[in-house]
Amino acid sequence: MNRHSSASFLLSVCVLTGLVLVAIFAPFVAPYSPTDVLAAPFAMPNADNLLGTDALGRDLLSRTIYGLRYTLGIATFVTVVACALGVVLAIMAAVRKGWLDMVIGRGVDSVMAIPQIIFALIVLAVAGISLTTLVCTMIVLEATLFFRILRASAGDIAAMDFIEVARLRGEKLPWYIFREILPNLAPTLIAEFGIRFAYASLFISALSFLGVGIQPPEADLGGLVRENALAISIGRTAPLVPAFVIAAIAVAANGIVDWFVHKYSIRSELGQ
Repeated sequence: MNRHSSASFLLSVCVLTGLVLVAIFAPFVAPYSPTDVLAAPFAMPNADNLLGTDALGRDLLSRTIYGLRYTLGIATFVTVVACALGVVLAIMAAVRKGWLDMVIGRGVDSVMAIPQIIFALIVLAVAGISLTTLVCTMIVLEATLFFRILRASAGDIAAMDFIEVARLRGEKLPWYIFREILPNLAPTLIAEFGIRFAYASLFISALSFLGVGIQPPEADLGGLVRENALAISIGRTAPLVPAFVIAAIAVAANGIVDWFVHKYSIRSELGQ
């Protein structure tokens, strides 16, 4: 592994860790309450408001820090739950096969046949805009993507000789799932988790930008971009700040994923 990839990994870890810590300790880091009106709308950065103010005169730095909380919190929760659901469904489909594999596969295909943003908009329009509906919709969409990738990998592993040997030896299903399939599935799972986390951050931001995500007066990073979009027409950079943070999350997550993929690919080549 070369120095460039290691440096990129360390930088990505530092950026993502820093953003996570800022989000966790938002009440202590943010200089003001995110809802306090402090100055004129779209005020320029100054000593009191380091990033200026938003469309209502609220401190943009404080709004961005609290918005980061929503974006990272929702993305993390959605990715963890969707990953667990996708792994369970993928392994059960790969091991049991037959009608179970067909039912799960056709259900996933039905959801994936509809563009994800349109699917989310339809669900939110029918069920109403709420945080619970938003999170559940994202979990379903993310879980289908986890399933589609992990089902293929789990199927290949389940068909290998050492799995058949474990079956003939009399090992129970939980044994070779946790001792054989999951460990061999780890590289794919790690890479997919990082990609899906970055995608979830972008997806929640996109929904909020369209007005169906986190509702005012609260806002995530995508909502902050939407709230301050008009600032561009008067030469202010207010919407660029949360947009830059969104990009930083995605780039940092992908940098970490690239390092893990590169690391495991080298191990695989050496093992061969």
